[in-house]
Amino acid sequence: MTEDLRTVDAALLAHLQTWQGREETWHDQLGATPVSALSATLDRDDPAPVTGQTELPPLWHWLYFLPQVRQSGLGPDGHALRGGFLPPVPLPRRMWAGGRLRWEEGNPLSVGQAVRRTSRIESVTHKAGRTGDLVFVLVKHEVHNDHGLALTEEHDIVYRAAPQPGDPVPPPVAAEAGAAWQREIVPDDVLLFRYSALTFNGHRIHYDRRYVTQVEGYPGLIVHGPLIATLLVDLLRREQPQARLKSFAFKAVRPTFDLHPFRVQGTPSADGRSARLWASDHEGWLTMQATAELF
Repeated sequence: MTEDLRTVDAALLAHLQTWQGREETWHDQLGATPVSALSATLDRDDPAPVTGQTELPPLWHWLYFLPQVRQSGLGPDGHALRGGFLPPVPLPRRMWAGGRLRWEEGNPLSVGQAVRRTSRIESVTHKAGRTGDLVFVLVKHEVHNDHGLALTEEHDIVYRAAPQPGDPVPPPVAAEAGAAWQREIVPDDVLLFRYSALTFNGHRIHYDRRYVTQVEGYPGLIVHGPLIATLLVDLLRREQPQARLKSFAFKAVRPTFDLHPFRVQGTPSADGRSARLWASDHEGWLTMQATAELF
């Protein structure tokens, strides 16, 4: 299969859909060192995590269950070669488009716990876009500790065709004004490197400027979608330290690049049981939108 397709025919889609229903299970232990390292990366002044006592902050489970593909098993974009657990979608641009997470009340993930994650390919779908075809892969993760189910996550992955001269550019959407909370983030390449290292993410769009500009056609390094989502939840935690997340849903709207600062913003609901969160770039365009529901 070629790596520069712009169309997906029925036969190819049918082949990719044979991956639906595939499952894999990973085991890990929620060590303290990644927690301390991400706290430093997010510029937090947290106490040192204590085994058996410190709850894992929301979304920090992304520090674990990290695929450890051998160097020879990586593709030209720094991701694992396609065709393992995920279907071999022959479109070169891969993005984490969003997700939905729900935590179980009374069973938090905590530092030191032995955990298990079961992942399943729920669906592989196709959409014809203005700049070529899009393939969406929905993966469902369930994370268990010794007490049972602790977290359920649906992860949206989108694959896109390579850019071509003259491709239409989607119109930007203005971010909401008048946020109750906001924080400016400077996405320098050190921040992006540290987050890539913590999540063992070899995707070159986050650290290889030559690759991201000359091969994938972007103007700069791309800020990780999961990092922006983590910063949105971090904003909520800074503003409401006692809040406990029940659910969180986010959607990437527009890429964020390392060329300028960006903002994470939010507004709580009137009853204090939920919050709207979003990120905007230096021009005020919406880049990610999210909702958080609290216990």
